[in-house]
Amino acid sequence: MRDALSIFDRVVSYCGNNLTRQAVTENLNVLDYEYYVRITDLILENSIPDLLLAYNDILAKGFDGHHFIAGLASHFRDLLVCKNPATLILLEAGEAAQQLYGIQAQKASQEFLMQGIDIANDADFKFKASQNQRLLVELTLMQLASITFDGEKKKLTNL
Repeated sequence: MRDALSIFDRVVSYCGNNLTRQAVTENLNVLDYEYYVRITDLILENSIPDLLLAYNDILAKGFDGHHFIAGLASHFRDLLVCKNPATLILLEAGEAAQQLYGIQAQKASQEFLMQGIDIANDADFKFKASQNQRLLVELTLMQLASITFDGEKKKLTNL
């Protein structure tokens, strides 16, 4: 309880009387679901350059790459949960977040989400042992963005 009060005091001293979710996440240096929604949109658009720039921005704000990749795997899991009304009770998010998840879940196939969870989870396991953790996460993001990209895959299989 003392820790919670300490965090509350810190946030109030930073934000004053205007407590917002954004101000709290900035003060506590927490990646919220909006980051993951934006990253997933870029992945689904196969926008590798923008994806790498967004990850660079996340790192520049002081967020940890390991926390990021584990959170991305959890985000894909949450999207998978949203695909079936029977499993919606497993989603631990507010109403606004649930709506965003529902919209994004419609854009992503179940196959993409399963592959995404597998790739992100694999990067999570490899993270601590990696000599170049940034490259590991960037490669993971490129692999994720390539799941639904058919152009290069078709060219390679025709050779």
